[in-house]
Amino acid sequence: MNFTVSVVIPAYNVAAFVSKAVFSALQQTEVVEVLFVDDGSTDETLKLALNLQKKDSRVKVFQHDKGKNLGRSASRNLGIQRATGNYIAFLDADDFYLDNRFSQDQEILSKDSTIHGVYNAVGYEFYRTIVAGEVNFLKDNTLTQTVPADQLFEALISCKYGYLHLNGLTVKRKVFDDVGFFNEALVVAEDSDFIFRLSLLCKLEASNISTLVAKRGIHEQNIFDKKDLYTKYNPVLYEELVRWCLKNKIAFCTIDSIFKYYWIIRYRENKTIGEETIYWMCYLIRNPTILFSKYSLKYMPIIRLRQKLFPFLYSLRHP
Repeated sequence: MNFTVSVVIPAYNVAAFVSKAVFSALQQTEVVEVLFVDDGSTDETLKLALNLQKKDSRVKVFQHDKGKNLGRSASRNLGIQRATGNYIAFLDADDFYLDNRFSQDQEILSKDSTIHGVYNAVGYEFYRTIVAGEVNFLKDNTLTQTVPADQLFEALISCKYGYLHLNGLTVKRKVFDDVGFFNEALVVAEDSDFIFRLSLLCKLEASNISTLVAKRGIHEQNIFDKKDLYTKYNPVLYEELVRWCLKNKIAFCTIDSIFKYYWIIRYRENKTIGEETIYWMCYLIRNPTILFSKYSLKYMPIIRLRQKLFPFLYSLRHP
């Protein structure tokens, strides 16, 4: 298979960064097209992209019907559907690739046809003043060690060895036939959802996890600074992931892992036992497959509370 890469760039009101992002993709010799999807921008983003398209035929600019704003998932999905390269890579419009972004990817993927994709280290570029303690929080998006493909999902959901970022992924275009597209029900955390699904169904290998291949732009308008959105959609991420696992007949031990980390997220919200019980009962009614499984009781809030209060006794009764 020829190593031709289509780079998908979703964009919304990022005029200050558009040119840098697009040029960083075009300078990669493996890139045959840059699919720039404007998501209903109200600034100069679309105008700049169209000017870049005039200068280089590899730049292909798209919009949603009637120029609507449909979100990052829908924008990436449109780009994927229009892509012609054998491989897909992603780049947010306020980020950029570094030199030789795909050189090691090509070497790895060309040697083993069973590999569906690879992942790389992604760092940060600050365009604003660094807040105290922020550098420690914004660690490079990479795994700190190589993880076997069949253990990657557990490593990612537990964050045991770090995180991955879409800017560091290179995947075969055909993986979307099996994994599906980005979940348009998720306003944020859609990237984590996709990476989790990818790690469950595909063989992903480490490419360059010690040297950066791309950088994320840190500025005043970053969406990851909107904590309220993540508070709202992180629980939805886990619910949607379980739904997808059930639909794709993923082993129940994997679903068990998802629930375990999901309840850690919910615990941080400091809900009352009554609120959690009502939530869980409603969830079970909506998901009868879980209702008639051992997990309906295992993750019942009152039982989880008992396990927390009496861990020693619980461990004796539940080896």
